Amino acid sequence: MKRLWFALPVLFAIGLGLLFSRGLELDPQAMPTALVDQPLPAVSVRVLGSDTMASPADIQGPALINVWATWCISCVVEHPYLNELSKTVAIYGLNYKDADDKALQWLQEKGDPYRMNFADTDGQLGLEFGVTGAPETYLVDGAGRIVLRHQGVMDAAVWERKFAAYF
Repeated sequence: MKRLWFALPVLFAIGLGLLFSRGLELDPQAMPTALVDQPLPAVSVRVLGSDTMASPADIQGPALINVWATWCISCVVEHPYLNELSKTVAIYGLNYKDADDKALQWLQEKGDPYRMNFADTDGQLGLEFGVTGAPETYLVDGAGRIVLRHQGVMDAAVWERKFAAYF
């Protein structure tokens, strides 16, 4: 019986060690989305800087949809890479919870990598996409389905690791 009492803490420590080691393998930045393998939301949204309406469901892939905002510090970091990437890849913007005048000025100053920008001033389209914050980037295939989502800054390493194989 005494041996059992000595073995219990050891078994408990081993079990705890296994749980911790599994946790170290997980990506703390990864946020799952229910939209992977789903079609793009078929809602009409105003195009940034105009009264024209458009739908993400009309995007012909392969393409990227990048969620960005002028208030987003990380968006400033990724923007030069998006400007470069837009020379070879179709990128659409989702301007998230932002004012049109600020967003348009920002694009004029920093360059505009987007073929079109959806103006999501109230965050409704973001809800449809499952956006948790900016920046986020979605990959859309030729059938208009979301293939994957990346939360965080898009840079050359992320592009090569996650997205390049689709283009």
